[in-house]
Formats: sequence, structure tokens, C-alpha cells
Amino acid sequence: MGTRGRLVAIEGGEGVGKSTQSALLATAIGAELSREPGGSPTAERIRDLLLDRSLGTLAPRAELYLMLAARCEHLTARIEPALAAGRDVVVDRFAGSTLAYQGYGRGLPIDEVRQACDLAAGGRWPDLSVLLDLPPEVAGRRRAAQQAQLPGVGPDRIEAEEPGFHLRVGEGFRKIAANDTAHWVVIDASASASEVAAEVLGAVRARLGIDGSS
Repeated sequence: MGTRGRLVAIEGGEGVGKSTQSALLATAIGAELSREPGGSPTAERIRDLLLDRSLGTLAPRAELYLMLAARCEHLTARIEPALAAGRDVVVDRFAGSTLAYQGYGRGLPIDEVRQACDLAAGGRWPDLSVLLDLPPEVAGRRRAAQQAQLPGVGPDRIEAEEPGFHLRVGEGFRKIAANDTAHWVVIDASASASEVAAEVLGAVRARLGIDGSS
């Protein structure tokens, strides 16, 4: 039987550079790159619904289970086949984001969210989650700068949440990582993209033995 691939999640709040670092890491280690919510045709349609500002307020549990429906489809259609074939996968967000956003951010019981994640994913959790951490004021400035570069494109439904929500999410991520140091590593995301990428790659190589020269 061949060696299974490893699943690496790049996590963090808005504006920390997850998409950039996910792409850089996937290229460096020769992994498949994906994202959540989304990553497969059906999951991308659910993503469109979840991030649509015209929806207004969603009940927290409705949001949670839409996220998990997208994850179940993503895992079945894309992630699990890749891992079974021995290919590593880097995903921009995974279960850590669900715990941080729907748990700490929306106020749902953390144990309930964790159990729901476990059920929806059939027990699949990342082999390593990398938290890109930024002080809230720095993340806020980055979000504003990103929006300024996209004239006519406003923030999505979750990006547009009030500052207190994003503070709770950031604090939640730090608690999650601190409580599971065997599966999480925290990287200071305030440096340049190339410096952060080097830190991320070094952590992945050290934790999982993945060769960065792939």
C-alpha cells in the first residue's frame, strides 16, 4: 500500500495572508492547493451563498452546517482522493476556521462545533495547521489596504462583520493553537511575505518531514 499524503491547513483571520502563503507552500512542497469554503464545484456554490452580503444575518447554526456541508463535499470530491493517491494537500482554511469563526466568533459551544466538524469530515483533521497570527490593528490595516486595491468590490458577508467579531475570532485561533500544540504551529505574519513563507516551510518540514525541495 502506498504512502498517504498529508493535509496541511493554513489558518488565521482576515488580512493575515493565508491565500498567499497557501500558494507559496503548495508550490514549495509540490502539493495540491485548495481552499475552504469551496475547493470543489458544489462546495464553491455553497461558498457563494455563505459569503453573499445580500443574505444579511444567518443563524449561527445554519452558517455552521452550510460550512460543514461544503467541507464534506470538498473532502469527498477532492481532498481524500488526493491523500489516498499519496499527494500532499495544502488548504486555505479548514476545521480550525470553523472552530474560530462559528465557535468563538458566533458564540456556538466549542464542543458542539468540534463534534460537528468531526462528524462532517469523517474524523479527518489536518496533519498540521499553521496559524498566521497578526495583532488586530495590523490585520485591520491590511484588510483596508486589500479593499482599496479592489475598487468596486466590497467585503464579503463575513469580512464585513463588526470589529468585535474579528477580535473574538483572533483570540479563538490563539486558544485553539495553544490547546493543541501537537497539531498546530503559530507563525508571526507581520514580516514580509517571503520571510513568512520561509518560516511556514521550515515548520512544515520540521513537523511532517516534508522535503521543501520537491
